[in-house]
Amino acid sequence: MLTFFNALKRILVGRPYGNERLSRTLLPKRIALPVYASDALSSAAYAPDEILLTLALAGVTAVTLSPWVGLAVVVVLLTVVASYRQNVHAYPSGGGDYEIASSNLGKPAGLTVASALLVDYVLTVAVSMSSASHYLVTAVPGLNGLQAPIAAVGVAVLVLVNLRGIREAGALFAIPTYLFMASVLGMCAFGAFQAATGNLADSPSAAFDLVPESGLDDGLVGLAGAFLLLRAFSSGAAALTGVEAISNGVPTFRKPKSTNAATTLLLLGLVSASMLAGILALASATEVRVVQDPATQLTLNGNPVGPEYVQHPVISQLAETVFGNGSIPFYIVVAATGLILVFASNTAFNGFPVLASILAKDGFLPRQMRTRGDRLAFSNGIIALGLGALALIFVFDADVTRLIQLYIVGVFVSFTASQLGMIRHWTGKLRTERNPESRHRMQRSRAINAVGFGMTALVLLIVLVTKFTHGAWIALLAMGGLYLMMFTIRSHYDSVARELSVEDDHQGLALPSRVNAVILVSKVHKPALRALAYARASRPSSLNAIIVDIDPEDTERVMEEWERMQIPVPLTVLSSPYRETVSPVLNYLREARRTAPRELFVVYIPEYVVGRWWEQLVHNQTALRIKARLHFEPGIMVASVPWQLASSRSHDATPTRGSGL
Repeated sequence: MLTFFNALKRILVGRPYGNERLSRTLLPKRIALPVYASDALSSAAYAPDEILLTLALAGVTAVTLSPWVGLAVVVVLLTVVASYRQNVHAYPSGGGDYEIASSNLGKPAGLTVASALLVDYVLTVAVSMSSASHYLVTAVPGLNGLQAPIAAVGVAVLVLVNLRGIREAGALFAIPTYLFMASVLGMCAFGAFQAATGNLADSPSAAFDLVPESGLDDGLVGLAGAFLLLRAFSSGAAALTGVEAISNGVPTFRKPKSTNAATTLLLLGLVSASMLAGILALASATEVRVVQDPATQLTLNGNPVGPEYVQHPVISQLAETVFGNGSIPFYIVVAATGLILVFASNTAFNGFPVLASILAKDGFLPRQMRTRGDRLAFSNGIIALGLGALALIFVFDADVTRLIQLYIVGVFVSFTASQLGMIRHWTGKLRTERNPESRHRMQRSRAINAVGFGMTALVLLIVLVTKFTHGAWIALLAMGGLYLMMFTIRSHYDSVARELSVEDDHQGLALPSRVNAVILVSKVHKPALRALAYARASRPSSLNAIIVDIDPEDTERVMEEWERMQIPVPLTVLSSPYRETVSPVLNYLREARRTAPRELFVVYIPEYVVGRWWEQLVHNQTALRIKARLHFEPGIMVASVPWQLASSRSHDATPTRGSGL
């Protein structure tokens, strides 16, 4: 029956899909690219900002090194892409870094990688949505100060879209992703043409002077300068987030799955590297100024710009410089950037639920995480990711600079572990492989993964050293908490499995010596008589009815009615001097169990079945409390006997049970 809530669910999520439609959710490369690569591509919208504002702490001279820092990030990006192309061929099952680390380095390493990735997926959504809200404020200044609520609304929309299914989400996100790629690369190309012809103007912030941070007045010299340079590189390394998502999503590609995933990875690497390099080169040419605290770090003619100055992101400033403020191309670039940042979160919405389902299958997360919803999406994982991102957005007030400090630690933990795992994987294969051509291919793959391991391990070290005190410790703490939680869940499942396993003597299948039926009665009415009939039909060894003496007058009336109707079952009155219902029933059953420990007691409880939610509130809930307590009593079973009220039989009602007591 279709209730209001079910109807609302159908409107928001859509009609349910049967299992036979699962194959129709597989993605071609043209859809897979925006689904899985939008995170890495969108990092071009905030990674340059983080590089520039970090270098700006040492003044204008340090900012001129931003293209070289970007080049170092591009080298790492292309190396990681080449390494992950080996991963998707060797492990096409979708476990990604978790499966690689678990298979080659052991379960503790796999759990470490899994906890790191789960944290990073949540941060991906929070960072992307927060950055998108800032781009929206660029286009609509009147929304300044509402970044957190705007980002939260974006997360809610993405949750609903992804609950409708992966293919629909991919089709929806394809156009904005390709529009972002075309608009940013087109802006970089047109800016390069203007620079070549001498027509490239300065950015809107080029006239400002930068105030260096205390201790960095001489620029990037000494240990402090080197540390700042490494910190800028580690912030720019956010451009690598999302690369691993493709290896987690190989099963969702069309056949040949591994080949299509590897091709998508290559396209991701080339496009992302081109955009990052192009933006930083154009920002350097137009002298873009981006700082952490514009009110104090930016000056004009020696005077601070003050708190009223609104700093725009790098791409926004470049679009204004190249195309002109208020022009159609300007709004296209800003709108496409804002949209891609919103949709970049979709990478996490595809990676997190799949990884969570694999962990649930292995017993490290609740089993509900492995279940697909009405639209064949992992609904519980999608909702969990959305809630985690919302919490971060409100805790950090959608501040991208603060959130970015927590970012990328997890992804480089997974990068490093997976590359080390791949080295061991190829080494093990080479021990048994005798075909020269296959050995050559494996040796080449191992060499690529070895280079990837060395580079990602170095970047991880840099990230930990430069970002630890700036917030990376929070991400590490969250990873440790997740690791402990997953280890505890697996231990619990293992303990329950041992407890429930059937022993050789089959003691759990032994029949009780006798079955005793007990009926709870509050009135002599149709539900109670039906419960009595059901209990008698089961032919128990003994049959007793009990009533708790809450109100002596009511109890007397029930006893008189019981005798008048000549019901052939003894009725026992339980004393209740403190007007409790649950305790006398429990004491009665415990005493009965003490005298007959090998016998089974079945308690029959009559219940109303109501059709309207508010009717549930006007009926006594005593039965619910009794059932909840009896679940913990050994040797006692509970049988609910329903009585359908008229409201539950209406065609538009979804029945709910209330107590007949």
